[in-house]
Amino acid sequence: MAKFELKLPKMGESVAEATITNWLKEVGDTIEADEPVLEIATDKVDSEVPSEVEGTLVERLFEADDVVQVGQTIAIIEIEGELPADNDDELDLDLDEDDRKDEYADEAATIVENAKETAGSKDFSEASRFYSPLVKNIAKEEGISLDELESIEGTGKDGRVTKDDILSYVENRDTGISANQAPKATTAASANTGKMAEAKAKSETVIPSGEDEIIEMSRMGKMIAHHMIESTQTSAHVQSFIEVDVTNIWNWRNKNKNDFQKKEGEKLTFTPIFMEAVAKAIRDFPMINISVDGDKIIKKKNINLGMAAALPDGNLIVPVIRNADQLNLVGLAKKVNDLANRARQNKLKPDDIQGGTYTVTNVGTFGSIMGTPLINQPQVAILALGAIRKVPAVIETPDGDFIGIRYKMFLSHSYDHRVVNGALGGQFVQRVAQYLEGFDKNREI
Repeated sequence: MAKFELKLPKMGESVAEATITNWLKEVGDTIEADEPVLEIATDKVDSEVPSEVEGTLVERLFEADDVVQVGQTIAIIEIEGELPADNDDELDLDLDEDDRKDEYADEAATIVENAKETAGSKDFSEASRFYSPLVKNIAKEEGISLDELESIEGTGKDGRVTKDDILSYVENRDTGISANQAPKATTAASANTGKMAEAKAKSETVIPSGEDEIIEMSRMGKMIAHHMIESTQTSAHVQSFIEVDVTNIWNWRNKNKNDFQKKEGEKLTFTPIFMEAVAKAIRDFPMINISVDGDKIIKKKNINLGMAAALPDGNLIVPVIRNADQLNLVGLAKKVNDLANRARQNKLKPDDIQGGTYTVTNVGTFGSIMGTPLINQPQVAILALGAIRKVPAVIETPDGDFIGIRYKMFLSHSYDHRVVNGALGGQFVQRVAQYLEGFDKNREI
């Protein structure tokens, strides 16, 4: 029998860690190759970690809510036969068989012991934020309560408490300085976390009656709430609205959607047509495709369009169409359908939701004619598509004006007034409207 180390796999270029949300296997359970062992969560997406081998789960090195680094061993699986070559490359291959087993057993025991020490015995399961095993361990050793831990302002990603944050807190506490008096980091994440703590304190004063139902927010719901508050505290939101005549697009799609599906095997929705117009407008106004870093503006080279999509549980996620300006209408339709289908099935990967530079959301799905969407940080603008309505309109012709039935919709453009002024914000959404109204009704598929 040999012991296989199940490691947290690489999930994307910018993903360095994940939080364990649920173990699907208990110690002693048998596991088939490629069978999911546990569920994990990154900043925005949930996924499963499958086993690379067939065997029996003998050790779980972390528990639910623990944060694990990519490449870190998370479980030990006992297997028949020899270990895969890439799992034992750190062992001394010159050892004889018995020594090799002893050596590996010692290493496995050390891994288990370190993991147990890291996790600690103190219960932080009621925490409203995620804490790394190291931070939890320091809190345990220093006798820091959950309330104290929650009061520490983090300077890490999304306001996460880092090792330096908790050590600074311990040092200041030992000198008699309270958490509120301790020097505060000046990063945006720290400031936002502090304001969120104030909002949380206010919300805790609400006293439900005996007839009220108390519903716990989901993990993703909490993250979305944090992200929305961060957006309003970071960007100066301004909106511009414009009405667009999309009659030509409506008629062209109705005429070609059946042939398109037969030829390409894909449904032709309005979304790829709108995405095509947005990508063209971004090429015309590249300063809408930027991010802000302190006093610097980062001008993005690629046009990666985020596409807000609803999840089965009602939450929202934003998969990304990379290099959207380089795709034709067929390519956009295939990409839109693929991302939307995988979003509905909870099969998006971390890379699918990373790197967006501009976001489009369809508020018209449920009949809204317009909306004022919040900017998806760190982007500086977002476009909302309203419902397409059949309305009476004045039609101008060389022979005079007359009333006719047209298909129209509103575009709602939210942008960050720190770096996007009214002229740029208005001209951009106007250009999108021009591309949509100028759509060639005789266009070939």
